Amino acid sequence: MGLGIEHLVELRTWRAFDVDEHGRVLAGWDETGSTQLVELSPEGRATPLTALPGACVGRYLPGERAVVVQHDDGGNERGQLSLLRLDGATPLPAGLEDLEPLVHDPRFVHRLLDVLPGRVAYATNRRNGTDFDVVIRNLFSGEEEAVYDRGGYVGEVAIAPDSHYVAVTVPGRPALSDQLVLVNTIPETEDDHVLPVTDADEDARHDHLFWLPGDRGLVVTTDRGRDLLGIARYELADDAWTWLVTSDRHELTGWLSPDGRLLLVEANDDGVARLSVHDAATGAKRHDVALPGDGWVSYPLPEPIWSPDSRHVALTYSSPVTPGDVLLLDAHTGQARALTSSAAQLGGETLVEPTAHRVPTPDGEAVPCAVYSPASGAGDPLAGSAVVLVHGGPAAQSVRVFNPIIQGLVARGHTVVVPNVRGSVGYGKRWYSADDVRKRLTSVADLAAVHDWLPEVGVDPARAALWGGSYGGYMVLAGLAFQPERWAAGVDIVGISSLVTFLRNTADYRRAHREREYGSLEHDHDFLVEVSPITHIDRMRAPLFVIHGANDPRVPLSEAEQISAALRDKGVECELLVYPDEGHGLAKRANRLDAYPRAFDFLARHLAARP
Repeated sequence: MGLGIEHLVELRTWRAFDVDEHGRVLAGWDETGSTQLVELSPEGRATPLTALPGACVGRYLPGERAVVVQHDDGGNERGQLSLLRLDGATPLPAGLEDLEPLVHDPRFVHRLLDVLPGRVAYATNRRNGTDFDVVIRNLFSGEEEAVYDRGGYVGEVAIAPDSHYVAVTVPGRPALSDQLVLVNTIPETEDDHVLPVTDADEDARHDHLFWLPGDRGLVVTTDRGRDLLGIARYELADDAWTWLVTSDRHELTGWLSPDGRLLLVEANDDGVARLSVHDAATGAKRHDVALPGDGWVSYPLPEPIWSPDSRHVALTYSSPVTPGDVLLLDAHTGQARALTSSAAQLGGETLVEPTAHRVPTPDGEAVPCAVYSPASGAGDPLAGSAVVLVHGGPAAQSVRVFNPIIQGLVARGHTVVVPNVRGSVGYGKRWYSADDVRKRLTSVADLAAVHDWLPEVGVDPARAALWGGSYGGYMVLAGLAFQPERWAAGVDIVGISSLVTFLRNTADYRRAHREREYGSLEHDHDFLVEVSPITHIDRMRAPLFVIHGANDPRVPLSEAEQISAALRDKGVECELLVYPDEGHGLAKRANRLDAYPRAFDFLARHLAARP
């Protein structure tokens, strides 16, 4: 038996948030139980910067020894922005009282978008609580300019160096699509203020926006006109698109260096990311990036970020056997150097690497799956059992990153199967669109195909459970409701029990954004009722374990409360854990140490082989 869940949750992990021109990295470290800011010197020496009540993120303020910090209250996701000065005047690590408030109003969301010399750009819904505006704040005068206030949810934002134009993505009409618009900050007429670059009806993603030198155009990661994401250049003067780097096998994502000369490219190879450095003018590869293990994982970790001098890239590195480290990449040589060593905490214990599989479905598709198998455990009562772990999103991907839940379940003796069902990203537009609105139950049907395939990896299908969070929690509940004969138990973390009540009660700013994916209350109400697990409560018979945060703004606590009450009323075992200081998931180590062992014991009771 390997490491237990308590030890795995206790493992400290590192994240890279920013890097300055001296090679100093602004990192996140969860030593205290939630992610706090730490500065790493180029040699790896760590200086703690914050000691806040909850998790935070940050960015360096260019040209100053200061950090812009984004923090919330108890996981409520209403981000507030503060300034932390690193000039010696502020005691470190800094508490809330030591930070200088920049943008504070706890009633609303303020999301840091970018930092520029003397300025910060952020998105806020303070105008009406629903629509997000893009605001640039002058840190010297305190003056603010709302450069975009046309409504909706703002995704990516890139400000041209001269601030004449701001590139913005907003949700398009098709699910998961983005419309790219340019905001002219000094228009001659109102018609020149917001200039659409792409059409709102175009079924395409546009993200990772970077301005070319001279503000002549943008480098964009997009799948416009093709199935897989590639990296394209958009020239303003000609209103013309040119592909820089594409692949017929993998989705690509690009990050342009500040000087516009180099392009860091990630190829998504079934949840493992391969990195290379390319010439930004031609797209030609210069060299592959040498990493300490097999690939590099970006999601759900912070993305790579260039230093202002275009020499270094700060990376967050993780793998199934590496909890999480900060690497400093020399972009000119392709060599990455580790500034931290999280694997040293394992004490020589070996974690499990997955194997890749494709699970056939009755309609001719193939579901990508990663399988984590325990060591042979003859006589182990959990040998031959399985936990199918479903990611959230649904527009997300299960990637080959360290996951204490997976490793802990395997150590207990379960085989863990991690599918990327229909609706997952990373496999092209056709796959991520295959569950939109009226096709919702196709992704649930993929769970049945995975279940029926389990004997291929030595699993007893009568001893299989579902585990998932957020949309993955919906999938757990849907599996138990629509396939009650297949599943022996379920663990639902911040999941959706009714798509109708979820859409009614989620934060106002999220509703329209999510209706593109699930369907609208106005036009699809009856369908949303039909595909909601709670509608089929009479069919549910498997025991259920539910975990939820009281401050969750995405999936309200009422979703957990109503399914738990309904199951108990019909005599089905259901345990509900509610954490008053959490939001959408468990961000604090103390709460994870309480919840996960109890969930593991619950599964062990219901999946153990009977004498």
